[in-house]
Amino acid sequence: MSKVTISLNGRPFTIGCEDGQQAYLKELAGHLDTHVRDLAEKVGQIGELRLLLMASLIVADEMREAQGRAEALESQLLDAKGLTSQAEARRRTDRARAAEILTRAAARLETLAEIDGAEA
Repeated sequence: MSKVTISLNGRPFTIGCEDGQQAYLKELAGHLDTHVRDLAEKVGQIGELRLLLMASLIVADEMREAQGRAEALESQLLDAKGLTSQAEARRRTDRARAAEILTRAAARLETLAEIDGAEA
């Protein structure tokens, strides 16, 4: 277990984290601190708890929006996969049909060649 010091609204906090997660935790805290500072500029220093609560709600809203975008992208991906599968099925059908037509044409050509050879 490691410890890392983060800063929120100019105040340092030392918290524990798993080894190797220090930079990530600082990045997350930096994101939250940006919102806390923006709020403090807009509404003033209304108390750390309220600022942290409001900033946390903003971050939760960002997360919800990101989840919605991710779900929309997943839906689009599934639609694209479905279209790809349909196109692949059509391609297989078309290839089979083309092979059948070529086989029949070859058989006709062989028949014509036999008739032509018999007449000669």
